[in-house]
Amino acid sequence: MFVALAPPDDAKDELAGALHFAYAKYPHLRWNRIEDWHITLTFLGELPVTVVPLLRSALAHLAADRPSLDLDLNGGGHFDERLLWSGIEGELDGLHVLADEVRNSVRACGIAFQERPLRPHLTLARGRRGQQADILSAAASLTDFAGRTWQAERLHLVGSNIGRGPGVIRYRDIESWRLAGGS
Repeated sequence: MFVALAPPDDAKDELAGALHFAYAKYPHLRWNRIEDWHITLTFLGELPVTVVPLLRSALAHLAADRPSLDLDLNGGGHFDERLLWSGIEGELDGLHVLADEVRNSVRACGIAFQERPLRPHLTLARGRRGQQADILSAAASLTDFAGRTWQAERLHLVGSNIGRGPGVIRYRDIESWRLAGGS
């Protein structure tokens, strides 16, 4: 499980259009499905379903008190030459505050998880060994990408399932909550 924000469909479509060339040139990369694109605020790991009611209550209260954030997808990069991402710009201070508050809310529920610092990004694709040059080239193709500003209006509790095929992961919303400033 993890807690995330998701760009609206038109912002995703804008980025997908910028990736059209990379999709065609690097079909062997493991591209994330557009409907699965998200910004992870807090990764919780594998948890029993019994914690979901606790998280629902805590996250609902948190969302009701937090304003929406103006964000945009911007540029591209990579982690360890194996993971391609798009950057996040906009109200980054607010994004970090929200991530801290999510972690505090989860801890207050008595749920243990490995804490990781927030590195705002949207994961696009993964490469296997020997595909580092493709990841670097795909990241370079996004250097000038600057998406439109959009409002992050909903906080999502997301579950992941292993899909068919090696390394295939599918995400599903367990629940989402409108942030106080969301329309």
